[in-house]
Amino acid sequence: MDPRPESTFRARRCYGWRTLRARASVRQRAAGRFLEGPSNAHRGTAIKTLSISLLAAACVAALSLWFSSAAVLPEMLAEAPISASRQALLTSGVQVGFVLGALLFSVLGLPDRVHPARLFAACAAAAALVNASLLISPIGGNAAIAARVVTGALLAGVYPVGMKIAVGWGTRDRGFLVGLLVGALTLGSASPHLVALAGGADWRVTVTVTSLAGLGAALLALGVRLGPHHAQAARFNIRAVTRAWTDRRIRLAYAGYLGHMWELYAVWSWAGAAMAASFALRMAPQDALPLARIATFVAVAAGGLACIGAGWVADRIGKAQIAIIALAVSGTCALAAALSFGGPVWIVVPVFVLWGFSVIPDSAQFSALVADFAPPEEAGSLMTLQTALGFALTFVTVQAAPLVAAAAGWPLMLALLALGPAYGLVAMIRLKRLTEVG
Repeated sequence: MDPRPESTFRARRCYGWRTLRARASVRQRAAGRFLEGPSNAHRGTAIKTLSISLLAAACVAALSLWFSSAAVLPEMLAEAPISASRQALLTSGVQVGFVLGALLFSVLGLPDRVHPARLFAACAAAAALVNASLLISPIGGNAAIAARVVTGALLAGVYPVGMKIAVGWGTRDRGFLVGLLVGALTLGSASPHLVALAGGADWRVTVTVTSLAGLGAALLALGVRLGPHHAQAARFNIRAVTRAWTDRRIRLAYAGYLGHMWELYAVWSWAGAAMAASFALRMAPQDALPLARIATFVAVAAGGLACIGAGWVADRIGKAQIAIIALAVSGTCALAAALSFGGPVWIVVPVFVLWGFSVIPDSAQFSALVADFAPPEEAGSLMTLQTALGFALTFVTVQAAPLVAAAAGWPLMLALLALGPAYGLVAMIRLKRLTEVG
């Protein structure tokens, strides 16, 4: 038995945590001096630009893994029969895995305790290897479904962690930085549809290309530097999770995000099928599918470009204000898509493209609002928890959408998606009033 008193160990533990925090503070101040010093201002800006560019490129490449199987599901079905339930699992398995992974990362506080660029790189590389296992797994089998779930869990170490890195590079331009990252997420999510179109009938081409892109993302992430506003937690603090409820501003930002997520992934997952069904009422089915694929890519990619512009504007007129505008437009588009279903292509396509343009720009602002309201050393965990809850909701809407469409038709399903923006709109108006009063 050790004769030293327990107080000695407590003192040493306390000293240890204080030392870690002090060292982190010194590193943060040093980084700030490096970037803010007059002789190094240009170099600091160059490092920031390079790091954010590498981070955005890494996100585009890594997030291409998300829809790599959903984009080629028709080709898989042409090669082997897959039951409806297994089709749904292949499509939503990534969401399930992402939610589980994000909850685990948040509870353990990993985004705030581990070097984020290294965590990003490790998760991107592992996700790429797991995605590549689809090439040797039975089509639609248990191994393929498990691979999609594990891929989603690993991507929880990519997107939320990337946001943690981005917010560390600025405060005044935080809306733009996170918007750039969400734009990268959007382009990455859209890319499998384009790869599938170029790859023709062989779905293995898409899986191979996206897996290689994931490995490339890992290499890019290793070149990313951390910004002067990055803060690292010495240990896990349960308050980083409970603050999501106790701080009303963060709670409202979460509510707005949930309303936004109600429609987002349902649109991304089923817009192609909805447009194909609409086009098939006016043209041959074999012509409707390629046109729907192109329109889906354009719609999703348009949202990626909107994120960047919306982030720049948000830093000038307010993040909550941008969210209010985006929610109002996307909710209106949901109703317009329902009303125009089966109409002329020249009406349906612009409606869906505008919907894709408006459905995603607010996503970055919800995350940036949480980063603004949270202590820097807790921002990563709170943004990860926010993302986990939002994606848990998407699992419900993505699964329910085809069931509602089969039972009541695509127009009703599309109209029901407007409920999410309406809920988020109320939350954002309340948040705007709260912060203006405060």
